Amino acid sequence: MTMTQPDRHRRNDQPAAQPRTALDHAGGPMGIVYSTIPVIVFVAANAFLSLTMTIGISIAVGLALTGFRLLRGEAFTSAVGGLLGIAAAAGLVAWTGSAKDFFAIGIWAALAGFVVTFGSVLVRRPLSGVIWNAVHGGAHRWREDRVALRAHDVATLFASVVFGARFVVKEWLYLVDATGWLAFAKIAMGTPLTVLAALVVVWAFRRTTRRLVEPARESD
Repeated sequence: MTMTQPDRHRRNDQPAAQPRTALDHAGGPMGIVYSTIPVIVFVAANAFLSLTMTIGISIAVGLALTGFRLLRGEAFTSAVGGLLGIAAAAGLVAWTGSAKDFFAIGIWAALAGFVVTFGSVLVRRPLSGVIWNAVHGGAHRWREDRVALRAHDVATLFASVVFGARFVVKEWLYLVDATGWLAFAKIAMGTPLTVLAALVVVWAFRRTTRRLVEPARESD
């Protein structure tokens, strides 16, 4: 009984916890809607209204979305984080006077993400593995296990490809002043690719847990 009960408890806990990780990265089931509405509103308003009015409408939509998310019981930091992102993008547009700068922060964030993730693989400390080890108390020698290290190389490289593709495509559209296509690229390369990257990271997490954590529990 002492051996089967922890095993049964582990099997019940882990499958329920790890799928939520992918949903958290994606922003939940409504993540696509939340990330799409402000972009569509900004581009549509900018086509017919002055830049000042477009900024005002974008902020109003951000406030409305934040209120709606809070009413649905979402975490305060998640709901307000979306509003801060819209406010920062709108503030940059107001400062530069160029509508395409609504997407500038996201473009440079993608470049930063690529540098961090790809750089972590080059120094043999893939970021997903570092995060996995931190979540599990930082006590596992995961880099000495070739299978675990390879899994985190794959997961982190996948994330770096996502970041790199976002930067290359959006930066090119930014340079040619294609604001409408920037909106399309942000939507198409946003939440859907985040979901895929999160699933690969969850796969790496599970594989490492099966190799390093579960055998230790079974031996106790």
